[in-house]
Amino acid sequence: MSGIIFFASENRAETVEFYTDRLGADVWLEQTDCTILKYDNMLFGFCARDSADTDGILTFITDDRAGVDSRYEELADCAREEPNANPEYDIYHFFADDPEGRAVEVQTFDHETESV
Repeated sequence: MSGIIFFASENRAETVEFYTDRLGADVWLEQTDCTILKYDNMLFGFCARDSADTDGILTFITDDRAGVDSRYEELADCAREEPNANPEYDIYHFFADDPEGRAVEVQTFDHETESV
C-alpha cells in the first residue's frame, strides 16, 4: 500500500515549481486541478483551491549533512535559519517556507535508520 498527502493551494503552479525546481521532486500525476509530486518514497499533491492549507511540515530527507548543506544553499532565500544539529532527535536540519508559507524541513539523521 501507499498513500498521498494533499494540500489545498491558492497558487498551484508556483508551488509545484518550487518543489520540482528547488527540491527535486518529480511530477508523478497531473489531474484536472491537482498535481501529485513524488520525492523518493513520498507522494504529495497540491490542488487548486480558494485558500491554501499551510499546517504541517513537509520533510525532505538527505543522505548526509552535506546534502542538507547543499539544499540550504539552494533555499537560503526562503530558509528560516542555517542548518543546525538537533540533539533531541539526533538530526541535522533546517526549516524553510514554500511560496504559500508551508513549513519545509530538510534533514538527515545523525544515526543509522532502517531503509524504507
